[in-house]
Amino acid sequence: MKSLFFFFSLCLVILTNFQNIMKSMDEDIIIDSNMTFEDAIKGTKAPDSVINTLCLLDVRYFSTDGKLHLGQLVISKEVKDDINEIFELIRETRFPIKHAIPIVRYNWSDDESMKDNNTSAFCYRFIAGTTRLSNHSYGRAVDINPFFNPVVYPDGKISPKGAEYNPENAGTLNENSPIVKKFLEKGWRWGRKFTKYADNHHFDKL
Repeated sequence: MKSLFFFFSLCLVILTNFQNIMKSMDEDIIIDSNMTFEDAIKGTKAPDSVINTLCLLDVRYFSTDGKLHLGQLVISKEVKDDINEIFELIRETRFPIKHAIPIVRYNWSDDESMKDNNTSAFCYRFIAGTTRLSNHSYGRAVDINPFFNPVVYPDGKISPKGAEYNPENAGTLNENSPIVKKFLEKGWRWGRKFTKYADNHHFDKL
């Protein structure tokens, strides 16, 4: 009987310590974005048929300062579980995410978001240089650290301007990255494999 009492007492102590640790983490977290869904889609040109398929997801990650941050992504409800699992891996491996803020903060400018190295998802827009809607328009694409993982064109041009792709640096993606492998395992495409250019930061799920 004493052994059973000791066991339950030990479990209670462990549970209390765990709760205290989690509470401390929440208190210490740095808020990069704390919008409502209405704030996050304000001003978008997307029709209701698209908006009704979206959700606002809170994500936690260690940033380039080594501290735990809270950000948000507007994504399709259909890929919510995938992104939750991938960001759990991002946090567990301490893969640095500069920040994750809905693009409304950048007045819906993908270029400005990329220059700020912002990880993002939904943005109702055309694919650059075309009249075709991007998968970002449906919340089915995610860009990870776009300044660390820029688009590289065959002629050597890089976007965003001023970026440099060095797969050895922290926060960059390469063939051996656990993040890349997890996206691929979940059925996502990696933009680095596109035929016309290497979109190193881009993942989408059709």
